[in-house]
Amino acid sequence: MKGKVIASLIIMAVVIFLLAESIFILDETQQAIITQFGKPVGGAIRNAGVHFKMPFIQKVIVFDKRLLEWDGEPQEIPTKDNKFIKIDTFARWRIIDPLAFYKSVRSEAVAQSRLDDILDGTIRDEIANRALQEIVRNSDRPMVIPEIEQEVKSEADTLSWREVMIPGAREEIAKNILDNVKKKLEELKLGIEVVDLKFKRIDYNPKVQEKVFERMISEQKRIAEKYRAIGQGEKQRILGKQDQKKKEILSEAYRKAQEIRGQADAEATKIYAKAYNKSPESRKFYEFIKTLETYKAIFDTSTTMILSTDNELLKYIKATK
Repeated sequence: MKGKVIASLIIMAVVIFLLAESIFILDETQQAIITQFGKPVGGAIRNAGVHFKMPFIQKVIVFDKRLLEWDGEPQEIPTKDNKFIKIDTFARWRIIDPLAFYKSVRSEAVAQSRLDDILDGTIRDEIANRALQEIVRNSDRPMVIPEIEQEVKSEADTLSWREVMIPGAREEIAKNILDNVKKKLEELKLGIEVVDLKFKRIDYNPKVQEKVFERMISEQKRIAEKYRAIGQGEKQRILGKQDQKKKEILSEAYRKAQEIRGQADAEATKIYAKAYNKSPESRKFYEFIKTLETYKAIFDTSTTMILSTDNELLKYIKATK
């Protein structure tokens, strides 16, 4: 009885072990192929769930079903207009045929290396046939560029604007590269597909970059100087108008003041004449008051005058003696 129990346990253990070796589970992110003695057998397994294989003699090789990342090294490429730029790109790819993938490249590391060669070569070919402006710009949207006149002719014509049509085809270039890469991958039958490709960065060669920045700074300074010249011209024009307006206002005020003063003098003279001619007593009193005002204006403690005794100015002084 004890021997039968032990035998049953051994048989159960063997069955469990065989089942464990025969069953494998794939989740939604995985796909697999089965190899027998190193050679693929059957088709690719893409469905998630429980699957079976022959124990010991068959092996399961699992591949990722999700999008995978390709990030290329920045490469220096001459453009069609002979400007050296550094292009940094990235792409997303996936395994669409695990069986063809295993037969051609076997692993993701080797696939990345093959993609390096294919993508870098295709990018270089496309960039070399394009001008820098096409690579940098996304669209053909016209650019509005200010043009500054050398001399300010009028207040309304200090600046003019010009629309410039500069071609832009960065999205088109990326699409062309992607289409060409897909064709090459189909020809090579690697079992992979590049889903998307984008430019991460476009930059000048470091040696050229400094010169480009210096030229940009110089151009901005030139534009700034023109703006300053326009500002100074406008300033002088405004100040000239202010001075002219000030002189006109002062001149008009002086004219009105002189008119008012003349009218007042005429009115005062008229009143004086009327009072003077009113009666002999009034005339004598007027003469007396005006003479006293004259004394007050010309005499003080430091005044010395030599006059004859019959001088008209002293008639009221003599009369007081």
